[in-house]
Amino acid sequence: MSRPPNYEFQEWWNRQRESNQELFSNDATPNGFSAVDIGSPAHDRTAEKDRARSARQLSWLWRLKFQQLASFLAWITNGSILLLRTANRRIASPDSPSDSSGSRLYRIIKLFLVLVILLLCVELVAYFKGWHFSPPSVESAEMALELVYAKWLEIRANYLAPPLQNLTNVCILLFLIQSVDRAVLMLGCFWIKLRRLKPTAPMEYPEGPVEGENVEDYPMVLVQIPMCNEREVYHQSIAAVCILDWPKERMLVQVLDDSDELDIQLLIKAEVQKWQQRGIHIVYRHRLLRTGYKAGNLKSAMSCDYVKDYEFVAIFDADFQPAPDFLKKTIPYFKGNDDIALVQARWAFVNKDENLLTRLQNINLSFHFEVEQQVNGVFINFFGFNGTAGVWRIKALEECGGWLERTTVEDMDIAVRAHLCGWKFIYLNDVKSLCELPESYEAYKKQQHRWHSGPMQLFRLCFFDILRSKMSLPKKANLIFLFFLLRKLILPFYSFTLFCIILPLTMFLPEAQLPVWVVCYVPGLMSLLNILPAPRSFPFIVPYLLFENTMSVTKFNAMISGLFRFGSSYEWIVTKKLGRSSEADLVAYEKESESDALVESTALQRSTSDSGLDELSKLEVSKKIVKTKRNRLYRKELALALILLAAAVRSLLLAQGIHFYFLLFQGISFLVVGLDLIGEQVN
Repeated sequence: MSRPPNYEFQEWWNRQRESNQELFSNDATPNGFSAVDIGSPAHDRTAEKDRARSARQLSWLWRLKFQQLASFLAWITNGSILLLRTANRRIASPDSPSDSSGSRLYRIIKLFLVLVILLLCVELVAYFKGWHFSPPSVESAEMALELVYAKWLEIRANYLAPPLQNLTNVCILLFLIQSVDRAVLMLGCFWIKLRRLKPTAPMEYPEGPVEGENVEDYPMVLVQIPMCNEREVYHQSIAAVCILDWPKERMLVQVLDDSDELDIQLLIKAEVQKWQQRGIHIVYRHRLLRTGYKAGNLKSAMSCDYVKDYEFVAIFDADFQPAPDFLKKTIPYFKGNDDIALVQARWAFVNKDENLLTRLQNINLSFHFEVEQQVNGVFINFFGFNGTAGVWRIKALEECGGWLERTTVEDMDIAVRAHLCGWKFIYLNDVKSLCELPESYEAYKKQQHRWHSGPMQLFRLCFFDILRSKMSLPKKANLIFLFFLLRKLILPFYSFTLFCIILPLTMFLPEAQLPVWVVCYVPGLMSLLNILPAPRSFPFIVPYLLFENTMSVTKFNAMISGLFRFGSSYEWIVTKKLGRSSEADLVAYEKESESDALVESTALQRSTSDSGLDELSKLEVSKKIVKTKRNRLYRKELALALILLAAAVRSLLLAQGIHFYFLLFQGISFLVVGLDLIGEQVN
């Protein structure tokens, strides 16, 4: 049975079709296309509620976003203010007079920084205006700003660039002269290695203990250990000196303590008493009037009546640990050579691989000892005394006037005066004495300030003495032009002026040219020559080049302060030591144990006093105060970092590739040093 048709559905369908046809005919477009409006016959109230709820949620979400953004901006603002206050406090409160004395140079650098930033802003405006590609002229200028820039171009080309180019040429000439000097020294070192040239001793002492031999063959030797508040290293140096392989009755050790802290004085006295009870001839001296720094300390010690009984004096700083056979390897060179005043040994470093700063110092000092000292010692028998790890003939010290307190480089002072008196020096590259390198940039900077200001003080004081001396003309020329002017004055002058002042200026005054080979190739070659005595440090050749340029600001400031007698040139700050252990310590402890076995019976008799010394030695460990260290900010380095980075941006606009990369990395190097991120890691 068939289902009856549904007429109601058919009628509804027809009505819907007719309404759709009317909709299409009314909304037809001129192009013949139809627009369809699809919608529900009735409004959905639930959808409206959802849309209202979504709008409220969106508004709350944006309010939350704005609140988070405001909190973030407030945090950034507070952090920036705190950072600026901390930086200003650390920069404005120098720890030493050397920082405050450098304020003169800092003010000049700060003015230079403001000038560089203004010039960079001008060049950026010119670049976005398109004036770099078509420089405007005064005649064609249409706007006032364009006219000002055209005038600036004329002033730059006609009045500023020529004197800058002349200064650049002078610095390039000095740079080439110093590079030739460095190359000649390297050739001399190669010749020494090729010909196997080295000093020869007329006699040798036998190895091993000296008991039972004829002690009269061993001259009387005075050993001096000057120190000042050396809590970390005093026991190492005293132990290393007391186990020197030399007859006890032919050697006297002077511990010259200038410490102003009572607990350190007690610890050093206890250490001296311990070695006295072991049969070592050792005395403790402490000055009440601590004048003249190290020179005054040594001068006071040499005034003792018993010094006249000794023929030689060996000097070791508090962090030096000579090998037991040190005297046996150095004293023989005096035998039969009555004109020899000094025998200098080489330094070796127990912490040369501690951090990047010590590695870079090792490169510098390896070149100094392997090349400079050795070449000067072999060919002209003169070099600067290094202040420690050397043996002097006491007669030579007395003849040239003894230790003087007039400079902070008493070692160089006594060496120059002995050279003027006709005495000769011997350098032994194969005899080494272990010591420490400064591990923090602060300690290294203070050390370098003293090492570069002192020679200029000395040059002013002894210039006319050199001219009046009876030395030959070539020796006078070597002393004045090479020893003092070229290596102590010209080197820091051109290094700072050329790479920190002239190079950035040539970016803003492009009419003055600094050749690429001066910026890149020659410095790279010189760095390669410097690193040859320490071949294991070859991977650090680029950091070494950048760091040497970074240190030029400290050396230049020190050189100027010493030359013009600023207050900081007479400042002496003891270089901080950390008491690194070494192989010499192991030898010392072995010797101590052997000595303890030999004097066992004596030790039993003095057990009471030894127990007191042991307690005092324990006090040494407990008294070490753990201080929370903080990174300092060095304002001259930071200002120069901004100058170089601004110049790097300008060189990028000029599309100067090598100049850009050099300025960029040199600026980063100054920034790292200025933030105290090199050297000892601190909390």
